[in-house]
Amino acid sequence: MTAGLRPAEFTRQIREIFRSRSDLSKYLEHAMPGRRLTIPRIDFARREAVLVAAGPRSSTGYELRVLSVRERGGRLVVTVHERTPSLGERVTPRVTYPFLLLSVPRSDKSLLLKWPGRP
Repeated sequence: MTAGLRPAEFTRQIREIFRSRSDLSKYLEHAMPGRRLTIPRIDFARREAVLVAAGPRSSTGYELRVLSVRERGGRLVVTVHERTPSLGERVTPRVTYPFLLLSVPRSDKSLLLKWPGRP
């Protein structure tokens, strides 16, 4: 789903769950006023969207990866890892905004984001 929402730029760390297209659309309009983004096709009758964003980063070497998505008790637990570039890695110095947009089966569970190494 992430590629379908590009070139979104989230200027702060985000973790949100959206249970309708209109809620996701309103959030995106508020987060990035004046930008026209195409929301990927999600069957909100059966699925919901989870948005995770790291905020601005200083180069092209940063990336978010999903490690797991699990249901535990009354929560949907999403664990992500942020890959950071090493000192010798060739990257382009420019501001980037790594994020993930996931589609998960619909539930009434709350979202818990586990992001090892982040507060």
